[in-house]
Amino acid sequence: MMTDPTQPSSTSAARARLIGAGGWLIILLAAGAALLPVVDRPSGSLVAGAMLIVAGLIEIYAGRLRHEVRTLAMLAGAVTTLAGLLFVFNPVAHFFPTVTIVIGWLLVRSVILLITSLRAHGSVRMWISLSAAMDFFLAAVLLVGLSISTLVIALFGPTPTLVASFAWVFALSFVVTGTLLLEVASCERESADTSAD
Repeated sequence: MMTDPTQPSSTSAARARLIGAGGWLIILLAAGAALLPVVDRPSGSLVAGAMLIVAGLIEIYAGRLRHEVRTLAMLAGAVTTLAGLLFVFNPVAHFFPTVTIVIGWLLVRSVILLITSLRAHGSVRMWISLSAAMDFFLAAVLLVGLSISTLVIALFGPTPTLVASFAWVFALSFVVTGTLLLEVASCERESADTSAD
């Protein structure tokens, strides 16, 4: 019979292992996101949606295991899952609706993570702040690039370069999120080692 890792009978070490595994899985998703340009547009929308859903669910579960800022960490994962569901249930082959979903996802996530960082402590606080800054930066890059993209797409359609840069937005956000979870796992391990002494 499996024990619930959120219960007091479970150790911080078990939580750390599960959160760390989640971090590594999200980093693997980042590698997959970098390969999005090789997928055709309609399928790419479904693949991107599936990646967001998986990353969001991992983040929700990892957030559930945390001691601090549990609800906010789960909310950040829920926003990622919602963005993925928008891709899956409303697959679009056009560039602009896709960019709008991603910009909205990144902006909402950055606000949630900023609030989370104000309530967190220790080195995790710095990593949450970095994650919030990265998501905000990526949203800003997409917003600024949108006007340039409009002209390029009007003339040439969605070029491989634009699709590739879009895939890197996913990859960078996933890498920072995965690294954040690895830092949370490290803090959980330190907590377990301290309480064992």
